[in-house]
Amino acid sequence: MTKENITGKISFIFFWSSIALLLLHDSQQISSNFLSTTMALILILTIGISHGALDDIKGYKLLKYYKIKNKIVFFLSYISLALLIITFWLIFPTLMIILFLILASYHFGKEDCWGFKINKSNLNIINFFLKGSLIILAPLWLSFNETIAIFNILGIKNENFYALLNILSENYLFVAFAIISIFSNFLLAKNMKTLTGLFIDVFAIMLLYSLFSPLISFTIYFCFLHSLRHSASLTFELNIGIKELIKKAFRLTALTALLFWISVTILVNYLKMDIDSSITTVIFIGLASLTFPHILLEYLLEKNEK
Repeated sequence: MTKENITGKISFIFFWSSIALLLLHDSQQISSNFLSTTMALILILTIGISHGALDDIKGYKLLKYYKIKNKIVFFLSYISLALLIITFWLIFPTLMIILFLILASYHFGKEDCWGFKINKSNLNIINFFLKGSLIILAPLWLSFNETIAIFNILGIKNENFYALLNILSENYLFVAFAIISIFSNFLLAKNMKTLTGLFIDVFAIMLLYSLFSPLISFTIYFCFLHSLRHSASLTFELNIGIKELIKKAFRLTALTALLFWISVTILVNYLKMDIDSSITTVIFIGLASLTFPHILLEYLLEKNEK
C-alpha cells in the first residue's frame, strides 16, 4: 500500500469518527466532556506518545553521523533537554508556552502532511506553521474561556499575556488567523486529491473543536490523526510492520507512561492539586518536554541526510 493510500485511509477514519461523534452529540448521548481527563491521559500515554517512542532508534542513527559509538549519549542528551524544558517552564511559564505553541504549530503542520503530495517551496516552513497553527487557534476561537482556564492551570499568571489574548479575541483575530491557517492548505497541496485530503482533516478538526472541550478535542486529534500518521511514516522510514512497530515502541512508551503517572501522583499527593488539574498539567508540560527534543532530533536527522 502506498503512502498516499495509507494517509488517505487515516483521514477517512478520522473524518467519519468525527461525524459519528457529531451524531452522538446531537442525539445527546454524549456531552462536550464525554471523556474524563483520566481517559484523555490514558489515550495520550498509549496511542499518543507511542509515535515518538522510536526516537531511540533514530537517535542511534544520528549518533553514527557524528561518529559517536556510546548510545548512552543519546539518552542523556534527550532526557537532559526534556528536564531543561520542564525547569524553564517552571521559571518562565509564559515564554515557554509561547515557544511551545510556535514549535507545536510547525510540527503538527509538517507531520500531518506526511503521505500527501506537497509542493516544494522555500516558504513551506511558513506554510507548515500556518497549517498546524489551526490546532492552537481553533480552541482560542471556539472555546476561549476554557482555553484560558487551561493556561491558568499550566501556571501562566502574566496579565499582559492574557490582555493580549483578550484583545485578539475581541477583535476576531483568532477567527481571521484560523481562516488563514485553513487556506494555507492551498499553498501546500500539489494536486486536487491532496487538497481534498487536507481539507477533510481540517473539517474534522474544526468539527471536534466546535463540539467538545479543548482537552478532549486535542486528545482525539493528537491520538487518532497526528500520532497515527506519524506512526505510519515510521513503518516506511524504518521498513517495519505495524506489529514490529508496536513491539519496538512498547519499552519507551511504558517508561514514559510510568513517569507521567508518577508526576500526577506527586502533584496530587504532595502539591495538593486536584486530579483534573494535575492530569492537564502533566499532559501539556509533559508533551512540551518531549516535543522539543523530538523536533530537534528530526531536524538534525533531516539536516544530516541531505
